[in-house]
Amino acid sequence: MNVAVLGATALGRAVAQVCAVAGHEVRLQADDANAAMDGVDVIERRLADDSALADPDAVLDKLTATTGVEAAVVDADVVVETTTADPTGLQRLFADIEPDIGRETLVVPSATNVAVTAAAAGLRHPDRAVGLQFRDPLAASLVEVVVADQTSEATCDRAAEFVATLDRSPVVVRDGPGAAATRLELALEAEAMRLVADEMASVEAVDDALKLGYDHAVGPLERADSAGLRGRLETFEYLHSELGPRFEPPAVLRELVADGRTGAPSGEGFYRWENGEATTSGLPDPDIPRRNRHPDDPGQE
Repeated sequence: MNVAVLGATALGRAVAQVCAVAGHEVRLQADDANAAMDGVDVIERRLADDSALADPDAVLDKLTATTGVEAAVVDADVVVETTTADPTGLQRLFADIEPDIGRETLVVPSATNVAVTAAAAGLRHPDRAVGLQFRDPLAASLVEVVVADQTSEATCDRAAEFVATLDRSPVVVRDGPGAAATRLELALEAEAMRLVADEMASVEAVDDALKLGYDHAVGPLERADSAGLRGRLETFEYLHSELGPRFEPPAVLRELVADGRTGAPSGEGFYRWENGEATTSGLPDPDIPRRNRHPDDPGQE
């Protein structure tokens, strides 16, 4: 298949890499030539470091960089847009590219919190629009297939089949704020943040509870830090505006961002970070009272 990835963002680079590794022909587009070529360079370095790849050069041969949107989308079977969640901007973009693509081409918004139903309104054939929400594209197997109000059954099926070719697992969800995985992820992170703010447990203890008790690979606070707390706050605020009090941003998150402690990007948040790794807690451990002696100890006054 021919895949056009619009935007050499971190998400765009990752999606382009996954598609090329799967054997698809990929055109990675960015308005700036340097950004497009830098995107390919980043992918080349990651391929070279991937010991599981027998022939990184063969994968790289599947990848082309371009600055032209028309050049990227012509003959594409799938067009993945990764740069914006703004419905008006997406409507204009999709209206612009539709004359250059085939009737069966899938038009796929993938940016976080994109409203697929609103974006599809820019198409003469909105039934071809379907969202794909990649969860850590290079590592996680989950890809949410987000069904807009206009998405046809055939489009949904083809999108799920495309995800399967990437050696990823499609999960079909209805279009809505945050889809499913983001809402579940942030609900867990919010409670973890509030446990720390309420001095119920330390940062590390909260994360260990999920890692040891529920087999999570990464704790919710480390995950939020790694993603960047400023972006997390923006997502909480978006979901709060759309879904109400259950996604009100925790006060501790607001305080950390206001202090410039935005997690891994700044080197400090819920954790202190060194060389891309969480080291020690960035917040003081709570003072959890403990008795020095047993209540029945006859020596206790």
